Amino acid sequence: MTDQTPVIVVGAGLSGLATALTCALNGRPAIVLEAADLVGGAAAYSGGQVWVGGNHVAVREGIEGDSKELTETYIRDVASHLAPEVLDEQALLRWLDTSPDAMRYFEDHGAIRWTVIPGLADYHNEAQGALPQGRYLTNEVIDGSVLGEWREKLRYSPYFPVGTTYRELLTKGRRATYVDDAGEEQGATKRSHAGLPAFGLSDGTAFEKATDADPLTYGTGVVASFLARVTQDESIQIRTEHRVVELLTEDGKVVGVRAETPDGDVELRGPVVLATSTYDWDPELVTEILGLSEEDWGSVAPETLRGDGIKLARQVGGQIARIPANATPILPGWRSEVGTGFGYGPEYAMPHSMIVDRTGNRYCNDSYWVDIVRRTLDPADKHLPFFLVWDDQHRQKYGLAATAPGGDYPEGLVESADTLEELGEKLGIDAAQLARTAERFSDFAEKGEDPDWGRGSIDYVNTFAGDPENTPSPVLGPITKAPFHGLRLRFVGTGIGTSGVRIDSDGRVLDEAGTRIEGLYAAGSVAALTTTGTAYNSGIALGRGLTLAYLVGHELSGDPVA
Repeated sequence: MTDQTPVIVVGAGLSGLATALTCALNGRPAIVLEAADLVGGAAAYSGGQVWVGGNHVAVREGIEGDSKELTETYIRDVASHLAPEVLDEQALLRWLDTSPDAMRYFEDHGAIRWTVIPGLADYHNEAQGALPQGRYLTNEVIDGSVLGEWREKLRYSPYFPVGTTYRELLTKGRRATYVDDAGEEQGATKRSHAGLPAFGLSDGTAFEKATDADPLTYGTGVVASFLARVTQDESIQIRTEHRVVELLTEDGKVVGVRAETPDGDVELRGPVVLATSTYDWDPELVTEILGLSEEDWGSVAPETLRGDGIKLARQVGGQIARIPANATPILPGWRSEVGTGFGYGPEYAMPHSMIVDRTGNRYCNDSYWVDIVRRTLDPADKHLPFFLVWDDQHRQKYGLAATAPGGDYPEGLVESADTLEELGEKLGIDAAQLARTAERFSDFAEKGEDPDWGRGSIDYVNTFAGDPENTPSPVLGPITKAPFHGLRLRFVGTGIGTSGVRIDSDGRVLDEAGTRIEGLYAAGSVAALTTTGTAYNSGIALGRGLTLAYLVGHELSGDPVA
């Protein structure tokens, strides 16, 4: 044991809650300071996917064949194709060794009951070490009633159909699940169930048969599970509406924070863990790190993600590590009336749609956000602005955002025309080339293959984003039925910045010289993802955040992980 001065955790997202819990479980109190009036951060808005190689949950559920060595092979292969020099060798090995133990630790201590997301393949199914399932974890259904008064303080995702499970979503298709959920954009309507056992956990099936209660799934459910456990521990305080604006230092050591509150500023003393996620709502940082203007950017993360952790680290000389912008987990999206003003969805991956640049040409696997980002923001060959184009079959089958299948798009969101040439003129795209591109694409779609850009070749996309009932491919369909529709896309952040505060393999913040800043740690997406470099899989951010929480919490409570 070091001492009983509380650890100050800045941010009440998943990583912050897990850090505080680890401290408390090992005998050291913690105070969690959250700038917003709600807890959960970007994780509560997410799909709640936690990617962990060689995990015990897959073994428990009868899925075999994974190992630390195979996971390492996969990450190294994916990371080798773009800026391999940004990968931190020590951090990678520490994460591979520790992540499975961290997931078991949190389950053993009642923070969550994990389950494997069924049939969900790794992003890069062509890479060495890729697996068809077993590495994606999420929570078993938890009932919101176990949170008591904290239920009203929990962020509730407007972007995933909370209350349904991945079993239903992956069986019916992502868009179909949203539409069934009262037709509201991104499943904003809550589903309910009953009959859950004591701690609110089930095997993921009981909710499908019941009619009342408050089932929580996806990122909302993962955060709820941890929050339920945290609020049972009297040595943890969570203080909302406490925005940390300054790190206090003595003799070069971080010794506390100053926070702004509705009742005035307060100062708290203790070692500090930054868990503030990233910079989505700070235009200057977006431009600095991603090179994107406001016209090409938006975010579905909470508006409190203003880069506070990065700015706090810079106050005391913290280094900012850079990952190439075109390796950042951001998604093609649009302005929206749901949530924080922007939206994204699987519509760009649905049949009868394609993405082009202003020349009217396709230039990427336009069903796969990884390839869309990599090629659109390629510093040697950028493709901004970029556009989503689709036909009326897409409108009738899938709708868009808040517009249900067969509905009329709201004024100002979409341009429509009787011909592709007319649509091109309206959007500022080369009209003749757009028509030629659609003709070529439609020929490929009829055959169910895309030799130009490989649309339909990514198992993860076909399973998670496409239409499972469409043949011959869940993501390919001809663009032939008038009227034709299109909109200018923008990149939409989800609270995973990739670039961020430089840390060592155990979450200690480093200065420009690579030296540890004593008393300062970082967990979650505020810390640069040098652990995997330019290799990314959905769920790595949450998985690494929980692993850092486990490592930092143990060190600060005097029991460092060997």
